[in-house]
Amino acid sequence: MSDHGIFGPRSVTWRVMGEPILLVGGFRALLMQGLHPRAMRGVLQNSALMDSGEAWSRFVRTTEFVRVRTYGTRAEVERAGRRVRKIHATLTAHDPDTGVTFHLDEPAALRWVHVGEVDSYLSVARRAGVRLSDDEADTFVAEWRRVAEVVGLAPEDVPGSVGELRDYIDAARPGLRFVPEAAHPLRLSFNAPLPRLLTPLKPALPALTLLAFATLPRWARRLYGLPATPVGDLWATAMLRTLHTGIGLVPANVRYAPAARRARRLMAA
Repeated sequence: MSDHGIFGPRSVTWRVMGEPILLVGGFRALLMQGLHPRAMRGVLQNSALMDSGEAWSRFVRTTEFVRVRTYGTRAEVERAGRRVRKIHATLTAHDPDTGVTFHLDEPAALRWVHVGEVDSYLSVARRAGVRLSDDEADTFVAEWRRVAEVVGLAPEDVPGSVGELRDYIDAARPGLRFVPEAAHPLRLSFNAPLPRLLTPLKPALPALTLLAFATLPRWARRLYGLPATPVGDLWATAMLRTLHTGIGLVPANVRYAPAARRARRLMAA
């Protein structure tokens, strides 16, 4: 196959996204998303987050969307993008602060979700020890402008470098906060419902959630009402590096998902 989708074997994205430690980055991205009031309310009012069937189905759909976006063919990416854009354009949520009903494809909220995802993957990867130069980090951010197009954003409307990413986050911070209605599902996330076959994994969820919280910037941890000290930063980085090193001892044919294994073969070729 010559159609390697929107990234391909020469991209920084393929090299970074296959690493299992990026699962922590995915959890961190959800926590960053949760600090944008409208983005969070859009999720809360349109998802049965704590329903044992729906929560897992939603997780599987989200994981598959990330896989297709990263490794799928252009046709697969376009189909997935059309489906997500249609859902966002159809669903609405209510903002109790302003009394306004808004669609989930509101650009400001989509932009924050995009930035939170890029920042989370990049931050976790670098802190875990995935080798990335400053230029490669800028390339990673720029490559993800293609992802922004998939959900309906214009590429020039999202950051294209690490510096632009930081500037955007700094500018957005005054409008961020933890909405009170998110408190209950957040507490339940430490004991998230899983299908019966995955019940043995439940003991790991609280530790994974705590680590994701610890990797957030200090200002974000404060918004969640959590301690935010340099010691916490050091602990999170040490844990990420330890996990990444430990996972690296697992044979590659077990460590990487099938799509990531195929991508690694293509990159080597």
